[in-house]
Amino acid sequence: MIRNGTKTKICAAFLRSPCKEAAGVIYCTHLNSRVCSGQRDPRPASFYFTGRLAKANQRLTEGGPCDDPERELYAVYEKLKDNKDELAELLTKEVGKPINESVVEVNRSIETLKLSAEEAKRIYGETVPLDGGINGKGFFAFTQRVPLGVVAAITPFNYPLNLSIHKIAPAIACKNTVIIKPPINAPLTVMKFAELVNEEFPDGVINTVTGYGSEVGDALVTSPKVDKISFTGSVATGLLIASRAGMKKVTLELGGNDPLVVLKDADIDRAVNGVMNGAYLNAGQVCMGVKRIIVDESIADEFTQKLVRETKKIKMGNPMDKNTVLGTLIDEDAARMVEETVNNAVKAGAKILTGGKRDGAFYEATVLDNVTPDMDVVVNETFGPVAPIIKVKSTDEAIKVANDTEYGLQAGVFTENFRDGLRCANEIEAGTVFVNKQSTFRTDNMPFGGFKNSGTGKEGVKYAVEEMTKEKLIGLNLR
Repeated sequence: MIRNGTKTKICAAFLRSPCKEAAGVIYCTHLNSRVCSGQRDPRPASFYFTGRLAKANQRLTEGGPCDDPERELYAVYEKLKDNKDELAELLTKEVGKPINESVVEVNRSIETLKLSAEEAKRIYGETVPLDGGINGKGFFAFTQRVPLGVVAAITPFNYPLNLSIHKIAPAIACKNTVIIKPPINAPLTVMKFAELVNEEFPDGVINTVTGYGSEVGDALVTSPKVDKISFTGSVATGLLIASRAGMKKVTLELGGNDPLVVLKDADIDRAVNGVMNGAYLNAGQVCMGVKRIIVDESIADEFTQKLVRETKKIKMGNPMDKNTVLGTLIDEDAARMVEETVNNAVKAGAKILTGGKRDGAFYEATVLDNVTPDMDVVVNETFGPVAPIIKVKSTDEAIKVANDTEYGLQAGVFTENFRDGLRCANEIEAGTVFVNKQSTFRTDNMPFGGFKNSGTGKEGVKYAVEEMTKEKLIGLNLR
């Protein structure tokens, strides 16, 4: 957490010099004004990780990243299990999420490593019947999936460990090397993970650098020695990366403005539970969080009353307390931004039914009624614990409102009529649509990625491996 200088104290235990390299990790603290009070170094950011980039490329030319990625990823899996309590505590202290949520993130990270180790055994090609085409008689052909080379992974603050492992582990499974740039405002858990696992791999396989995205990130994106960019973050940064990456393969997991649609025949208690698990998770700082609640007006009063009642039960406080449900946002500036967005909605006609108050980096779980689709709180992605309710008259209108956004990550629809549920699933423009589940649901083996400005490409171990390899055809003329 950044509040009250806590983050600076934590960083001091890790960062003892202006530039430090150990176990494949470079800490460019002069680039990070939040954790270092020293002078900024005038040399370009690339100066500090050129050596790691060279190591990553050298490892590719010396027989590949590792001899047995399955075995080595399983070794990392065991090591993460042995250190899960320490990592969960560090994660909570760093980003302010409740300890119970940090435990879930670490457990998901452990599972992602296991899935990646298993996927290393299943990178298949296929035979291609060239004799089905003109002049193909007598040929035997097959495809291979081969590694891209150096994968640069750039990750955000909200799930720093799990989202980093979703890039690192699949990349290694298919024999790439990795340069990971953790978020500037939450680098410590990823750096600790890198220190734990680097001894399992040869030097140059996993390389960690820190610094501002405009400096370190941009140098990675434009470097001709990087073959793939995997980025999770904002739409603005994603568009900039796409414009500067050249011919590199790019996977962009960007923002979301995910709807939760509650139709007139929905199980209201179940839908309310979906909002509770979707709008307030990680203080609302989730790209696939519930950002718009679209409710049929015939059940809106009952739904709203129950949602307000449950929201008032949420305990906000010390994230290290296992009874805490709502912790801090990443910093006070983020909380102020949520506060301003809610206040502007109220000025435009919305009504706060509960919550709506800020205390430093804390912001109360907030239910907003009388929200219209043109209000900024639902037009743009609100990264905070806010549940805005939009009333509609029909399923047609619900689908129209759900699609009225530049985003298309995930969505949830609550209904007991599977005809309507399937219709919504088919017509809502999102990479994933769940029926009777909120948009925050995710397993680490499913394809994950959105439509429209929510990004391009897919994550989820199997699908990430496909994004991190290239297909080669080999043909034999047997005539």
